[in-house]
Amino acid sequence: MEIKSLKLTDVGHFGDMDIQFAPTLTHRSNITVLVGNNGSGKTTILESLNICLSWLIAKIRSNRGNGKYLVDEDIRNGASGAVLSIGITDVSHPRATDSDAGSESELFVWGAARSRQEGAVSGRGYLNEVRLLADHYRTQLTADDRASLPLIAYYPAERCVLDIPLEITSKQASDQLDGYDTSFNGGADFRGFFEWFREREDSENEDGISDTALAEVAEKFGTDSDVYKTLANVKASSRDRQLTAVRSAIAVFMPDFSNLRVQRKPHLHMAVDKHGATFNVTQLSLGEKSMIALVGDMARRLAMMNPSMDNPLHGDGIVLIDEVELRMDPQWQLGLIAQLSTTFPNCQFVLTTHSPLVISDTKGVLVYLLDEGDSRG
Repeated sequence: MEIKSLKLTDVGHFGDMDIQFAPTLTHRSNITVLVGNNGSGKTTILESLNICLSWLIAKIRSNRGNGKYLVDEDIRNGASGAVLSIGITDVSHPRATDSDAGSESELFVWGAARSRQEGAVSGRGYLNEVRLLADHYRTQLTADDRASLPLIAYYPAERCVLDIPLEITSKQASDQLDGYDTSFNGGADFRGFFEWFREREDSENEDGISDTALAEVAEKFGTDSDVYKTLANVKASSRDRQLTAVRSAIAVFMPDFSNLRVQRKPHLHMAVDKHGATFNVTQLSLGEKSMIALVGDMARRLAMMNPSMDNPLHGDGIVLIDEVELRMDPQWQLGLIAQLSTTFPNCQFVLTTHSPLVISDTKGVLVYLLDEGDSRG
């Protein structure tokens, strides 16, 4: 599933704007980057995409589900109302085989509208197409409860790592549809990710050998001993699929980091190896913690959405990230686009940034430079 276009009329400061998203015939990358100063409309575009996609998520969950609406504050100053619409293609839908236009065609179009006088008017025929697409995925799940679903995730600029909680206060989401949780609508920390990691690892250790136990065996008998090799094989065979996806994504995206885990001695904490040395995750910089959480959360969701896929990091999806360079050092910014494409090769990304470093190597990437004074974007 891919976004092909977004049309805005009197939304934010945009009067009339039509924007296309990669991949296109001339930009084969899966990444679109919106560049501009504050107030240029970058976040308005992401929020508009989020509103449209929220209806697909809601309808996949339930045919009576409702997504997000435009509000009066979204209407351009001086305008009587606002309209937005999204164009989506999905080659998994039977409609794709009936279309002569192939993957470049907008197979499904839906949107939302609001009038200052009448309020939200999304129910007046704007949502017929999203119902058709959602029905397709619900039918697949009914036929096979391990069928794949497309990841849809939005990470606003307000995301942050406030703390790293490891005390499990409630059971974490693990159902496939829980990959569509709404914790990132409106800004959030990554608290749920770390709580989820602790719970999954506890379950993993119940069925196998913990990292702590294996380390103690290595210290006592050595890594070349038969007992260590036997226990290491037992541990490898009992690895949790979702945790494995998270660990693999972090290792690919951040090559200097590996083996994210929970340690219980001398006290309960999350640890990670960096340049071969073990660190408490709380010792890392805010940028490092945020990157681990962001990459880990995307991998977690992909693993949940693709329960039967050998490598869930190759799952299909759409990811929106506002101010992608947030708290990221210059070196990471330089390689960010390549790392996203390598780690999550089948996800479509729409990113916003202020940083020229992010787009310094943009082969095949579709880049828009937004001007605050251009109401057409």
